[in-house]
Amino acid sequence: MRRLDVSEREGAYVSALLPSPDPRPASDEVLLRVAASGVNRADLSQIAGHYPPPAGESDVLGLEAAGRLETTGEQACALLAGGAHAELVAVPRGQLFRLPRGMDPLHAAAIPEAFVTAYTNLVVEAGLRAGESLLVHAGASGVGLAAIQIGRLLGARVAATTRTAAKLDALRQAGAELAIDTSREPFAETIASRWGQDEISVVLDPVGAGTLAGNLRVLATGGRIVILATLSGAQAQLDLRSLMARRARLIGSVLRGRSRAEKAVLIERFSTEILPAFDEGRLRVPIDAVYSAEQAAAGFTRMRENRNVGKIVIDWSSVGRPSLES
Repeated sequence: MRRLDVSEREGAYVSALLPSPDPRPASDEVLLRVAASGVNRADLSQIAGHYPPPAGESDVLGLEAAGRLETTGEQACALLAGGAHAELVAVPRGQLFRLPRGMDPLHAAAIPEAFVTAYTNLVVEAGLRAGESLLVHAGASGVGLAAIQIGRLLGARVAATTRTAAKLDALRQAGAELAIDTSREPFAETIASRWGQDEISVVLDPVGAGTLAGNLRVLATGGRIVILATLSGAQAQLDLRSLMARRARLIGSVLRGRSRAEKAVLIERFSTEILPAFDEGRLRVPIDAVYSAEQAAAGFTRMRENRNVGKIVIDWSSVGRPSLES
């Protein structure tokens, strides 16, 4: 098989398709022939040497894919700890789920990491309920747009932030009642003026240090803040009195490092509680751009430059085929 190799040279991403031995599935794994794989910021961190895969997992890039099982030919989506950006990947059986009805692999490959992350943190970690208010930071990312949609699906009122005015419409289209450009206005003051003080029940936050104080200012009594990443820094000051007064919870969360057994439980719940909403058209997969495997470096660059609105996908269907010009 061939796998995607991405490195950084003089500030630019360079990608290549390299020959690699076919993965040998363990007894609890199956081989998936990849039709499409999703690009995530975790890939960028791994390229930079900051986010290695968990012990025992593939060191090939890629956390999500869609394709066909080699044994049965059945189409499936896969949530992975590594290995998705390749022609073949060994997938734990518990981390597979079906494609939504009528959906092509290019869109389905963008579901596992974004939507399972959003579901895990909104439902399993934060216990978001109908009638509550949700704040989603970095709302135009793949996880952000998934979280806005799932929040609305659960019956929550949703506010979302972005640093780019051109992305505000995407937040509204996903279902955000309040879309905030934080390059022009502070989110805490905007929420307070539009919705009132202490109004947010749950905050989903991949930003980290730069938003923590504002999160606490808008949090309702009994509110929950879930930290997914630290894009603005990992070291933050925390007003413990404010946390105590609100009887609030600050929750740290990752998905990649969870055990296979825990992921299998999450996938089973996701398949039952969320996947049917794709069949019914109540959830959609926001695709920003699709790149061939040979052009993958451009996709990674687009994500690093924060130009994407939604998911970037790599199409593996044409690998090795002659081009129209040849």
